[in-house]
Amino acid sequence: MKVLALNSSPRGEGQSKTGMMLNHLVLGMRDAGAEVEVIDLRKKTIRNCIGCFTCWTKTPGLCIHKDDMSGELFPKFIESDLVVYGTPLYHFTVNATMKAFIERTLPILQPFFEESGEATKHPLRHEFPKAVVLSVAGFPEMSVFDQLSSWVRLIFGKSDTLVAEIYRPAAESMTASFFKDKAAQVMEATRKAGQEIVQSMKVSEETLAAVTQDFVRDKESFRKIGNLFWKTCISEGMIPKEFEEKGLIPRPDSVETFMMILSLGFNPVGAGDTSAVLQFNFSGDVQGACHFRIENGTIRATQGRAERPDVAIDTPFDLWMDILTGKADGQQMFMAQKYKVKGDLSLLMRMSQIFGK
Repeated sequence: MKVLALNSSPRGEGQSKTGMMLNHLVLGMRDAGAEVEVIDLRKKTIRNCIGCFTCWTKTPGLCIHKDDMSGELFPKFIESDLVVYGTPLYHFTVNATMKAFIERTLPILQPFFEESGEATKHPLRHEFPKAVVLSVAGFPEMSVFDQLSSWVRLIFGKSDTLVAEIYRPAAESMTASFFKDKAAQVMEATRKAGQEIVQSMKVSEETLAAVTQDFVRDKESFRKIGNLFWKTCISEGMIPKEFEEKGLIPRPDSVETFMMILSLGFNPVGAGDTSAVLQFNFSGDVQGACHFRIENGTIRATQGRAERPDVAIDTPFDLWMDILTGKADGQQMFMAQKYKVKGDLSLLMRMSQIFGK
């Protein structure tokens, strides 16, 4: 099987979740013996279709544009047995780069009208390659792909061209350490989907379920942490790529979001066999209390005061958020008596071991 795998993401390696998914799908296809060429469309020049119909009249099958599409990509397209359309979800459908590619495949059609059931269609000039559509989105619900799926089935489905649709919601979360185990399962299932496509020209329901599994079940917390992330980007004046490169974390703006962020940063390996209760008492613009119970490699956050905490930290809220996000040195602030600690000081000294990013 000769496969052309298209990646229309504008992001490079390490940033593109479309690329992550597509690469694993391609690995599976190659495992099963397919010959796969991966094309990053962001590196190609694909001019917009201008609707001149030159490819239907003056130069049948040949586009008037002399660019990478007509000179390289379209010939590879019509020679392929299967094309994988890998695109991030932009405004609930394919992005502009992928749309430009698809529109420029017009020369594969002839201009004449034919009956197709109760509809009208154009006859093919060449056999149309089988299609697999892969897309990722930031929103956590599968329903975010409804419009794309409807369009994909209209374009590819009625001619039995469509082999599979592979969609991954909450894709931006896949690089978060908290979801690394689930993300690994998704990647492995995507690789398996590639194998199945080559072997049987379909993807099993079990494999698709593993790809689309819902590992963001608490949508309210997901939205709150996402909002913290964007607020932090705005306040720091940086884009998400810079945020990630600097190793920052979202800055909590309430006791509730502090509990979420600190829980997400819990490191079971670093905590080891620690069994303790950490109490935080906040003052200043944000006031309140919460505590964390650590035992058996787990953490549980609770609002309010614990009866007998192993360590209690009394601190202005903004100061501790500065410490949490790396804007202030916790040891220096302690020596300067900017906050107070009662109880087991060794737990305070181990905070960076028990909690990571």
